[in-house]
Amino acid sequence: MTKGIEGKVIVITGASSGLGEASARHLAERGAKLVLGARRIDRLNALARELSLGDRAVVATDVTKAEQVQALVEQAVQSHGRIDVLLNNAGLMPHSPLERGKIEDWDRMIDVNMRGVLYGIAAALPHMKEQKAGHIINVSSVAGHFVRPGSAVYAATKHAVRVISEGLRQEVKPYNIRSTIISPGAIATELPASITEPDVAEGIRDYYEKYAIPASSFAEMVAFAISQPDEVDINEILFRPTRQEL
Repeated sequence: MTKGIEGKVIVITGASSGLGEASARHLAERGAKLVLGARRIDRLNALARELSLGDRAVVATDVTKAEQVQALVEQAVQSHGRIDVLLNNAGLMPHSPLERGKIEDWDRMIDVNMRGVLYGIAAALPHMKEQKAGHIINVSSVAGHFVRPGSAVYAATKHAVRVISEGLRQEVKPYNIRSTIISPGAIATELPASITEPDVAEGIRDYYEKYAIPASSFAEMVAFAISQPDEVDINEILFRPTRQEL
C-alpha cells in the first residue's frame, strides 16, 4: 500500500543500518522521496544506489552535531522543495550498571538519543511551520516505559524522548503538524553492538537471539503512522515481540 506515502519527502537519521535502513527500504518501495543521514557514508551511498535514490539522497550526518542535522534537512528542502516527515531514528544502547561509572557511555547516549532528537526537531520544525504541514516521528523504546537493572541511563534517554515528543505534540497543533512516538521492544539490529561491557553485551545478545523480531516490523509501524489521513494523528505506538515479557 502506497496511500499516504507516495511522493512524500521523508528524512531519516541513522539510516545506514537497522531500523533506519529497514524503514528506508520499506518507504522507498511505497514511492517516498527519501533523504538519508548517518555517519557511515559508504553504507548510505550503497543503500541509495540499491534503492535508486539519486546523488542528493544522502548526507553524512552525526546527529550530535546540530549543524550536520540542519544540513540534512536543508538538503531535503533544496532537493524537493519541502520536508513532509522526519524520522528521528539514530540511537545507541550501551547498557551497564550504574555502579560501573561508564560516564563516556552515558554521555554518548545523552548526546545521540536526546540531543539528536532535539536537533532534528530544531531543523525540521521551521519548514513544517511554514508549510502548515508535516510529521515528526521520534524513536523511543519499551525501555522508555520500563526500566530494568543495567538500563537506567538508556531508559532515561528514551523516556526523555517520550516527554519531548508529548510537549512537541501539544505545541505544534496550530501548524497542522503531526507527531508520533514509536517504542519498539527487541528488534534484530546492530543496537546491542553499542554495549561496551562484555558480560552485559553477552546477556543482551542471548536475549535478542531468543526474542528479537525483524527490523521490517518497525518499518511497518512507521508506514502505518505516515499513511493515516491528514486529520489522524497517531501519537504513540508501543510494540514488542509476542514472546517478550517486559
